[in-house]
Amino acid sequence: MLDGAENIYDLVILGGGSGGYAAALRAADLGLSVVLIEKAEVGGTCLHRGCIPTKALLHAGAVADSAREAAKFGIRSTFVGIDMPGVSAYKDGVVGQLYRGLQSTLKARGVQVVVGEGRLRSPGEVAIGQAGLRGRHILLATGSAPASLPGLVIDGDRILSSEQALQLDHVPGSAVVLGGGVIGCEFASLWKSFGAEVTIIEALPHLVPTEDEDSSKLLERSFRRRGIAFHLASRFAEAAYTTSGVRVTTESGTRIDAELLLVAVGRRPVSAGLGYEAVGVELDRGYVKVDEYCRSSVPSISAVGDLIPTPQLAHVGFAEGILVAEQLAGLDPVPIDYDGVPRVTYSQPEVASVGLTEALAKERYGADQVVTLRQSLVSNGKSKILKAPGEIKLVRQKDGPVVGVHMVGDRVGELIGEAQLIVNWDVLPDEVASLIHAHPTQTEILGEAHLALTGKPLHAHD
Repeated sequence: MLDGAENIYDLVILGGGSGGYAAALRAADLGLSVVLIEKAEVGGTCLHRGCIPTKALLHAGAVADSAREAAKFGIRSTFVGIDMPGVSAYKDGVVGQLYRGLQSTLKARGVQVVVGEGRLRSPGEVAIGQAGLRGRHILLATGSAPASLPGLVIDGDRILSSEQALQLDHVPGSAVVLGGGVIGCEFASLWKSFGAEVTIIEALPHLVPTEDEDSSKLLERSFRRRGIAFHLASRFAEAAYTTSGVRVTTESGTRIDAELLLVAVGRRPVSAGLGYEAVGVELDRGYVKVDEYCRSSVPSISAVGDLIPTPQLAHVGFAEGILVAEQLAGLDPVPIDYDGVPRVTYSQPEVASVGLTEALAKERYGADQVVTLRQSLVSNGKSKILKAPGEIKLVRQKDGPVVGVHMVGDRVGELIGEAQLIVNWDVLPDEVASLIHAHPTQTEILGEAHLALTGKPLHAHD
């Protein structure tokens, strides 16, 4: 019998990823009794097989690029190569430190963590083997897994998922990346930095297709300069082993040979075989259907994170977990405005955005009610020092607030905090223009772009 299995907890959480553990920590802070069930390690995909290890690899790639390009800054250096075991040790060290910290935090907050594979038994109970844990409320947070395409088997040998690619013990000589979204572009970028030849196949007309079209075009231009090949509006047909790797064929007949194929066509919710539908939880294509407070069709059950059809971002999972916990504790939390969620693709260059794209703004407000401004980072002193070209684009409701900020360039992900406040607080351009930004910083570009939008450009030029 599990420790405490006879108790009825205020909250039983199935899944210890971003959404699950955020809910556990917040609920415990609010005085609720909480048990968290996780079959592997708390932290989930983000910490162990996604966000953190991927960004560690991307940073290692950036260091390699800096070594190659040191002469641009008058520094003499020699780039010898990539020590993949050393890179992996660095990556695993980062993950390990964060994992131990999370374990300690959960323990300190009084969250009981149960290691095991849980299954929903009833609207108020989760089974782990023959034992069960009962709760006044149950939170489903079982996350997602890498998706594939019909007929394409991810075997972990030459055809890999993103999670398997993180465990490679060598740098592939060449790779085809199937999917030009965030995951695909990040892996293409880091592998290119490590010295691989990379080709992306994307079915839609642009890379990072959910971003503003101008941002996508800028990333494509940068990838061309870096020597990353890509085929847009190109649909996958088949993949077959060759004597030395794998051959990928598109529907148009294009054939690309490489050592490895990375399948980065998205992630699917993990909900099958867990008892959800049997208990009455309504699903749609595997996703749990929820309302604006993440409540499912069963009153005593909520769901968060990649399990529901909201943006598959760790910080969205955090926010949804906190929302559920505060709702259960009797607070009056505000539902999440998903338009206001910041998004970053950590490729080289980075793509960062918050709010509406120009196309969505015109669709929502009308084409004649939308004003845009594009400003190059070439006029920004710090970007010039860093030799980091790029661009910022503002999307404004005519005579109203800025409803979208879109940026492309090195380190622009670090600018998204201020951009997020601008969009979420319905700020008018002249209100941002009146703020004084430190010089020389990249964040100046936000201030100067708003100056230009109000008709008072400073350093902006064509």
